[in-house]
Amino acid sequence: MLAGMVELQEKAAEPARTLGILQQNREFLDFFWDLVKPDQEIRLRAVEKLIKYLKNSNKEDELEYAIKRLVDGLAHTRETARPGFSLALGQLLESFEELPLQDILHRITDKHDLQTAKKKLIRTAAFGSLFGVLALHQSGRLCKEPLVVLGCVQLLQNLSQHRQHVKDLPNKTMMDILTEVPEKVFEEVLLSALKTDLESAFKTPEQLQLLLVALERFPQSLKPKKLKKLLGSSNIINDDNISKLTEVLKLSVQYVKKECVLPAVFMDLLKLSLRENSFQLFWNGAIVDGMLWQPPGPAHYISFRLLGSALPLLSLAQLKEVLSGKVMKQYGEHLVASAQKQDRFKLAPEMDTYVSDFLQGCEDADKQMAVMVAFSSLAHRGSPVVPCVWRVVQHLRPPALRSYVAWLKSNFLDPRMERLLHLSVRKQKKEQKKERWQEEQDWKDSSRLRKWILGRLTSIVDNHQVKKDEDTIMEVARFIFFHAFFSTKKASADIPETEEQLHVPLDAATRAAMVNFFFGLLMSMHNLPLADDTAKEQAPNHKRTLGVTADGTLWIYHLVEYAQVLLSKPKLVQSAQTFSLEQRQAWDSMLESVASLKKKAKKGHSAESRAFQQLFLLVGLHLFKAPDELLDIMRDLQSCVNKAQLATKKKKAKQASKQEEAEPEWVEVLVDILLSLLSQPSRHIRQVCKTVFTSICPHVNAAALTAILDVLDPDRDSMEEGTVVVVEDNKKADKDEEMDEESDTSDDDDDEEEEEDDEEEEDEEMEEQEVDQKFKMDLMKVLQKNNALAREEDGSDDDDDMDDDSMMKLDKSLSALFSEQKKKMQAKKDEKTKLQKEKTLVRDFKIKVLDLVEVFVSRQAGSPLVLGLVQPLLSIIDRGMNSGSEQQEQEFLRRAADIFKNQLCRSKVYCKTAADRQGELHDLLEKLMEKTQKLADSSVCLYYFSASVYLIKVLRGAPADAETRFMGNVDVEKVSAIFRAALGSFMSRRKSALTGQMFADLFNRFPVLCVNLLDATVQNITTGVREHQQGQACVLVLRAMQNKEVQQLMSGAPWVAFCTKVVAQLVVALDLSGQTENKVLRDKVVKLLELCQFLVKHVRQQTLSVDLETLKNVLQPMTNVLTFKNTGTLEDTYWAVMKHLGVIKPKAEKTKPVKDASQPTPPPPPAKKKRKGFLPESKKRKKRPQPVLEPAMAMAAAAGEGGTSGPAAPRGDNKKGKNNKRKQKRKADGAAASQGGPAKKSKTQPDKKKKKKKKGAGGQI
Repeated sequence: MLAGMVELQEKAAEPARTLGILQQNREFLDFFWDLVKPDQEIRLRAVEKLIKYLKNSNKEDELEYAIKRLVDGLAHTRETARPGFSLALGQLLESFEELPLQDILHRITDKHDLQTAKKKLIRTAAFGSLFGVLALHQSGRLCKEPLVVLGCVQLLQNLSQHRQHVKDLPNKTMMDILTEVPEKVFEEVLLSALKTDLESAFKTPEQLQLLLVALERFPQSLKPKKLKKLLGSSNIINDDNISKLTEVLKLSVQYVKKECVLPAVFMDLLKLSLRENSFQLFWNGAIVDGMLWQPPGPAHYISFRLLGSALPLLSLAQLKEVLSGKVMKQYGEHLVASAQKQDRFKLAPEMDTYVSDFLQGCEDADKQMAVMVAFSSLAHRGSPVVPCVWRVVQHLRPPALRSYVAWLKSNFLDPRMERLLHLSVRKQKKEQKKERWQEEQDWKDSSRLRKWILGRLTSIVDNHQVKKDEDTIMEVARFIFFHAFFSTKKASADIPETEEQLHVPLDAATRAAMVNFFFGLLMSMHNLPLADDTAKEQAPNHKRTLGVTADGTLWIYHLVEYAQVLLSKPKLVQSAQTFSLEQRQAWDSMLESVASLKKKAKKGHSAESRAFQQLFLLVGLHLFKAPDELLDIMRDLQSCVNKAQLATKKKKAKQASKQEEAEPEWVEVLVDILLSLLSQPSRHIRQVCKTVFTSICPHVNAAALTAILDVLDPDRDSMEEGTVVVVEDNKKADKDEEMDEESDTSDDDDDEEEEEDDEEEEDEEMEEQEVDQKFKMDLMKVLQKNNALAREEDGSDDDDDMDDDSMMKLDKSLSALFSEQKKKMQAKKDEKTKLQKEKTLVRDFKIKVLDLVEVFVSRQAGSPLVLGLVQPLLSIIDRGMNSGSEQQEQEFLRRAADIFKNQLCRSKVYCKTAADRQGELHDLLEKLMEKTQKLADSSVCLYYFSASVYLIKVLRGAPADAETRFMGNVDVEKVSAIFRAALGSFMSRRKSALTGQMFADLFNRFPVLCVNLLDATVQNITTGVREHQQGQACVLVLRAMQNKEVQQLMSGAPWVAFCTKVVAQLVVALDLSGQTENKVLRDKVVKLLELCQFLVKHVRQQTLSVDLETLKNVLQPMTNVLTFKNTGTLEDTYWAVMKHLGVIKPKAEKTKPVKDASQPTPPPPPAKKKRKGFLPESKKRKKRPQPVLEPAMAMAAAAGEGGTSGPAAPRGDNKKGKNNKRKQKRKADGAAASQGGPAKKSKTQPDKKKKKKKKGAGGQI
């Protein structure tokens, strides 16, 4: 035994010596603390520093301590710490190759032994062993020592039995080891160790995956003969094993039931089937007949993921077979079901990622085409279930894209439903059993398919990431334009669109949708960049060229040329809407105007000419859609451009005749045309109008600007009625042009249910409406006519008094009356809906017109015409603040306010030529300030005040040498009087929309006006109507005194006099005698003290001759009037002022309270002694309440206990009511008992006394 003790002492001596060394180096120990921290970057830095430190120190004891500490940390309780220790150990073994791996493995197995670990520590021991193996694997030396590899594999095999803790991590680690082990080591060392797992490969997914990895990694060691010995068959996938494989796959599905992942065993089996040429057997046997027979859920989702993952591995024939099979159909049904229920799991994002990755990495155009066609063929009720705007199209190669566009066009021309993979939901399957697809249903399906194809074609052009050439874009545009407005009479090679005719005619709804899709496509082409422009986007200050081809020609011009070719060949094609003679003349003149503008663009003014070209071409194409509406606009536009060209040639306006002077100028006509075009529901027209107006901004005159402002005038209802007519018929086009139209996948039954719900809501609304008096009178007349009212008044209940004919007649009269009333109420409701719709359309039109105002303000900010926008924008804002809270109203108000505030008032460029309009601007300023004083909303008042400040800025102009007194054309006396009246209104009214911040900004921007308003502001320190106004006056005076420019303007004697005046006002304001303390008063005093602080400090620093004694005298008694705390804004500011005046804040002395000698001093409470060895009251077991005994019975019970101490105090001493009576009774019983036996303790003695007695008794013993 002594020898054992000596051995223990020798073993413990080395750690003690190591500990003594480590205590001298705290930096070394900090590395291990950093390995535990949750931040990954800190852990990585700690690993790097630890290895570097050990290399530099070269101390064996520190290296030994590090190994021990890292091995112990492999089983750390923190999940984030284990990878840190594992990585550190792996890097350590990699850096110090002299350390034997076998020794480290023994240390890991000894420290984290699963056999000897307690039940509670098995989890940590398992993780310690697992991360130890990972550390050995990360060292990079594992493959060099076969015995260590064998030990690691055996340890991982033991860990796989604890799946509830480590899941499949041992199996994954074993796979990683096998991928790096040489085949010789596997055959000599590992094959025998893994023989049991390989033989039972069809039992668990882990063992099957181990076999698959070994087959892929070591094909020479696992030849067919060897496999036959292990498994009984020379290959894995065959008819005999397919059922076993299916069961293993189902088991793997259970393991990852709640995880959105694809188990690796699926992909390994798929790759093996491709190597063994048994893919069809595996797919049909294990997936189609195995996984898909499971209920919809994880098994189906894994099958879909396997389909997406298999796309890069399959050949073209295999792709076509798989993508047209049952798995693809089940995926389509999943898309339909998940779209109908919002809370259902959706696999579509994952599948999009699979398809996108496949298309991005595939170079074969045929394979890309096969995948795109397969997913586009998944159709429900004729419409494909994948969205028409699909981002994966951008990865198509140009040959595949051209083939795909050709496939879409062929399906549009000949929509054969049998070529699609039809999907059916449960409700639809029942309908198909009763009645097969009829001709009407086929017609609807073909219409849905065509609309989806149109959306897909336009999305290809709209997506700038799609690699498409100009021929493909023009092919799509020509195809949609031709079938939207023309039809084929005779095929011709000159017009390729006539060679392929429609097999199913277009219905009116499809053609209307096609027209809308075409103009949406036109919008996309208008914003289309050049093909080689993407490389230049990264260059600084690069301006992108949009809407043109490589040769600089507009896309829309190519389409107009194509339209001209179609119109010039009436024998080959027929227009859907034949042009009249006037319309054809307008078309021809439009082409002439465009040709002249192109010639002008070559000479110069290319931007302006291009804008007019776009406008002409766009209006010309819209002639195909609404020729009657745009014919007059086309004529006005042509005459307007002609006048503009003549005006540039004739610079002298005196040569014009009187008749020409009477006519409006060309810019006014053009603005009217732009306003008319803006009423069209087209984003393309809106953008082109904005571009054209940008080019003509320098030519806009007052009349043209007035025409724009008249539209925005909220008081002009006539303009609103005139603009609604153009928009109402084409309201639906705006949504189609946005390309938001999705395929109609909703069921007809759902539509019928929605209609029924709408009818029920309408009936409820009609029942809630009040019945008008006229209807009551008509009802009374009907009842009186049939003598029904008299019977009710008489109270007669005899139904036999009225025969059947009379009853039928009465029923018919009542039915007709109620039917007429219902029609009237419905008419009222329709009228209300129509008015609401018109209001929405007018508001939308006005929002578009604001684009023109914004362009004019930003481009012509220095024009005098901008001043005419001030009042209209203010009226819009004023009216908008009081309007409804609809989203459209708020958007209109936000746009108008943004233009006024950010682009007009805050613009650095403003009108500097307003010298001839001084009187007008001063009158406008006075008018705005008068309006400001009458407003009740501060937010609206702020805009009016900002407008006034803007007008002063315009009148002042830009000072030449930044002179402080420079005010330009401002009438300082008049403007000062205007703002003095506004300041008086603010200070004298209890509820004023003006705020102190408004005047503070005015003082800061215009110091000259500030000087003129200071006297009135100082007076309001004491004469303000309320404490709030008086406090705001203090703030304004403080801001003014802090302004250096104001100090310069009032330097010298005026400044001293002003400071003296402020001191006098402060003395009066700080006299708080007779005032009641409240929060408002304290806030006012704080502002007064802040002004005092600056004033006193400024007077002391500048040594001004200002008497501050009166101010000091009035401040000193303030501590007696107001309640002062130890700290706070009021207290700190007060003592800061007093410090400048020479009064230091007294230190608070802690004094004891004075004792009154007349009153006796109460005895101190007895100190509670800490009881030792007793449970606290909260831990004691509560006793049941004992019954109340009579005195005699209580004494008998006490005597029967054999002289032991009485029971403990009863529970509930602190209860009220009946418990108090019981308490008093028990006290009485206890008193009687104590009188009868003085040697015994009282029955109801308090706990403290009882405890003391016990303690005393113990002391005696």
